[in-house]
Amino acid sequence: MYIHEQEGWPAFRWDAGHLAALLAEVRHRQGLLLGRMSALGFPSRTEAALRTLTQDVVKTSEIEGERLDTEQVRSSIAQRMGVHIGGLPRVDRNVDGIVEVMFDATTGHDRPMTAERLFEWHAGLFPTGRSGIQRITVGSWRNEASGPMQVVSGPYGRETVHFEAPGHARLETEMTQFLEWFNGPVRTDPVIRSALAHFWFVTIHPFDDGNGRIARAIADMALAQSEHSSQRFYSMSSQIQQERKAYYDVLESSQKGSLDITAWIEWFLGCLQRAVEASEATLQDVLTKARFWEKHAGANISSRQQLLLNRLLDGFEGKLTSSKWALIAKCSQDTALREINDLVQRGILVRQEAGGRSTSYGLVVPKP
Repeated sequence: MYIHEQEGWPAFRWDAGHLAALLAEVRHRQGLLLGRMSALGFPSRTEAALRTLTQDVVKTSEIEGERLDTEQVRSSIAQRMGVHIGGLPRVDRNVDGIVEVMFDATTGHDRPMTAERLFEWHAGLFPTGRSGIQRITVGSWRNEASGPMQVVSGPYGRETVHFEAPGHARLETEMTQFLEWFNGPVRTDPVIRSALAHFWFVTIHPFDDGNGRIARAIADMALAQSEHSSQRFYSMSSQIQQERKAYYDVLESSQKGSLDITAWIEWFLGCLQRAVEASEATLQDVLTKARFWEKHAGANISSRQQLLLNRLLDGFEGKLTSSKWALIAKCSQDTALREINDLVQRGILVRQEAGGRSTSYGLVVPKP
């Protein structure tokens, strides 16, 4: 018997006393992070939010086995935030779709969640009306043709079935009840409410595909409501991706248990705590970038040089060579080498490998 078949569903229960210390620690760490971020200037806060949301979009897709181009994701988010970033690639429709979902969930956290809004999110995830090569029902609840909805993970042909969701005939009633609760008065701690929203939506699994990504977007929306902030400074999806097996294990065991979901909430709170702790690395990167440009504020650095230096500061993948510089900056190899050597002579870049085509370059990062 699955949890949605239990008498009393969906009257979830949990041991508040058991969770009290962990919840207090999570709320404390949330407050410390928000306090540190509020002390930063607007550009640094914006940069931190851009990095965090980029991570969130990339990692929530990776959980489902889909790899997105990080630079496209960053470009799409930057456009929505009104941040100018030069040299980034054109964005595919599927990237724009998931970015729109995550961006709407957080920046629009104060608007009601409706069936129509969820349909728009779902359509954004599947702009071609297909999941891979399979045509799916887009922008509406799954129907009878979908058959039983089994929640699985793992590669095709070696999937693991975690549980089976309610049949399509129950979806209208189930989603009406869920949305009335989500939009209604908040009667429990807002962070626990985020854990409940995630679990409840995943259990219903109302769409043919994309339920996990939408569940995590709803959880992020609830967390944004708990903080009264549209800016995200930690990525829950990044942490879930790192703990993917534990995530599916606790979901599966909770689906096959009673209406007491203490174990799920405890895991969710622990994951959130670790996500907040991991945000320290993002904060340090943002501060490093700010210190770098403060140090070189008076330097005569061309727009092309600024473009490539920012790419390095934002976490350039691989090694920077003169060939890559020429490709990204859309200039000749000779021009690229001349601009690189200029920065090396001024102590802004350093050669990392000796000689010839193997030569690569790294930033000289100012110390705190």
